[in-house]
Amino acid sequence: MSLTITSPAFQPGGEIPATHTSEGADTSPPLEWTGVPAGTKTLALIVDDPDAPDPAAPKRVWVHWVLYNLPPDTTRLPEAVPPDALPAGTCEGTNDWKRTGYGGPNPPIGRHRYFFKLYALDVALPDLKAPAKHDLEKAMRGHILASAEVIGTYKKTGRK
Repeated sequence: MSLTITSPAFQPGGEIPATHTSEGADTSPPLEWTGVPAGTKTLALIVDDPDAPDPAAPKRVWVHWVLYNLPPDTTRLPEAVPPDALPAGTCEGTNDWKRTGYGGPNPPIGRHRYFFKLYALDVALPDLKAPAKHDLEKAMRGHILASAEVIGTYKKTGRK
């Protein structure tokens, strides 16, 4: 069985509900995964948007959430998970709002894609002191046993 990640809140490639965006409560969607390979010591999760600021002319990847050192027996993160309810040992990285925690979709223009990427690692990483995505990716290099992703999309509606 291969590593897979899904969300009960949206279908792969489907619309992320507004409650998980800047137009709603801006809470993390529930995530579930299966197929963690044998030998996995920890898991890491990176959520990012490669379509910023405009999908027609992307200029950067915007990072929404960075987690690492999730225990390998973890199979889900509940909706709106607060930092103090993350699985024991989980560490948070810094998103592009320069803070830890989840920051939901807030696209300035057009429909953006949001990649929820899960990594199975063969090591427990040291405390990286709230790393940015690129620092976590550097630390993971050579230690990824498997990876999986699910993509959701969002376009602002102007509701908030």
